[in-house]
Amino acid sequence: MVLPITAITDEQIYKVDLPAVHQRIQQAVPIKLHGRVTQVVGLTIEAQGINACIGEVCTITGPTAEQSIYAEVVGFKERNSILMPLGELQGIYPGCLVLPTGQALSIPVGTHLLGKVLDGLGIPIDSTETKERGTRNEELARVSKNLTQRGFSCLEDTGLRISVESPPLNPLKRKRISEVLPTGVRAIDALLTCGRGQRLGIFAGSGVGKSTLLGMIAKYGNADVNVIALIGERGREVLDFIETDLGPAGLAKSVLVTVTSDQPALVRLKGAFVATAIAEYFRDQGQDVMLLMDSITRFAMAQREVGLAVGEPPTTRGYTPSVFALLPKLLERSGMTQRGSITAFYTVLVDGDDMNEPIADAVRGILDGHIILSRKMAASNHYPAIDILQSTSRLMPDLAATQHLTAAGQIRDILATYQESVDLINIGAYVAGSNPKIDLALRKHREINDFLIQSPMEHSEYEQTIAKLQQLSEN
Repeated sequence: MVLPITAITDEQIYKVDLPAVHQRIQQAVPIKLHGRVTQVVGLTIEAQGINACIGEVCTITGPTAEQSIYAEVVGFKERNSILMPLGELQGIYPGCLVLPTGQALSIPVGTHLLGKVLDGLGIPIDSTETKERGTRNEELARVSKNLTQRGFSCLEDTGLRISVESPPLNPLKRKRISEVLPTGVRAIDALLTCGRGQRLGIFAGSGVGKSTLLGMIAKYGNADVNVIALIGERGREVLDFIETDLGPAGLAKSVLVTVTSDQPALVRLKGAFVATAIAEYFRDQGQDVMLLMDSITRFAMAQREVGLAVGEPPTTRGYTPSVFALLPKLLERSGMTQRGSITAFYTVLVDGDDMNEPIADAVRGILDGHIILSRKMAASNHYPAIDILQSTSRLMPDLAATQHLTAAGQIRDILATYQESVDLINIGAYVAGSNPKIDLALRKHREINDFLIQSPMEHSEYEQTIAKLQQLSEN
């Protein structure tokens, strides 16, 4: 039986309540396509039935909301998606609902982050009750006043969220590095001069003083904002770094991103990108940012765990090819723009004090200079234990004045002469007066060492450092 079609008149069309229709549409709950967990293998979760791209964040939900976690799509296997959790795996079982969010990981940014300690996903973790809260508030007020006088709106939550993943700068849009950035560390300012927007690596084994040197640069460096990333650090060292190495004054103008070694590999990986994204936000606001990351080696180890988990073949010393592809994508994001700058110091934890191990060699080829810390110098109570002869700043010849470069070259020559002759001197085989260069090295060596040794609590002004350097270079 065919029912007759009733014609709708124009009057009936015009009588439709369009606002009510729009309201009903807005209140409608759309049907969301979801998948289900099929298995968990090692650090990865396999899910079936979702349509999500690489890098997309998904929620995995159990019977109760308390069991929901975030996970990121890192690969595919036949028709299944492979995810890695941005949290712990406890509570996940076959059949859990997997719902794509349609977005990559993003974080809120703004000047309200100054003085905050964040986790690897950009969530604040510091307590409001600390024994130095009063001092920190005073320092925050001082930093806020200083930046406000320069036209920068301070300590406001802008409500802006940005993705932690962004491409490196267009090389043709990078501003040339032409200004010196004082760090307050005599050995660096005098002999390894750093430029505003330069990227330097600090290479050392464990326990040689990398974190202490980073704390000095954060406290005394001439930057508007510090962004400090502690990637894969021991949990015990985080509070020590904040209260001892950084201090209330350093924390007041800093944003600290900390991901301890017990966190999942993907969270340790994201921590480095979160810190870089925050630094990019402040740079785009016209600020001069100091990005300090400890350490790039643990970032590479986290990517190795992710790569091996999704089936990548291990290559050099077990590192997967994606590690060496990801390093420049992270390191090239810092630098100069037309509005602001990111001056970056990345520490490299060298394996067995081998400065030519794969990660150290790859990072050294990307950065604009390297600072080598010597275990032998640290054992002899020489801090910071910077091996001047093994270290270099590639931009120093373009930044330093002629008198500065001449004095630095003479000091290096004296150090090199002493190092070549130290064995003859120690066994008493050298006769004073036989070689004028060795005589000069013997006379100046103690004074140069006293100049290079600096307490973590001592701040050295740049002008005074250069004046002292020129004085030392005079015969």
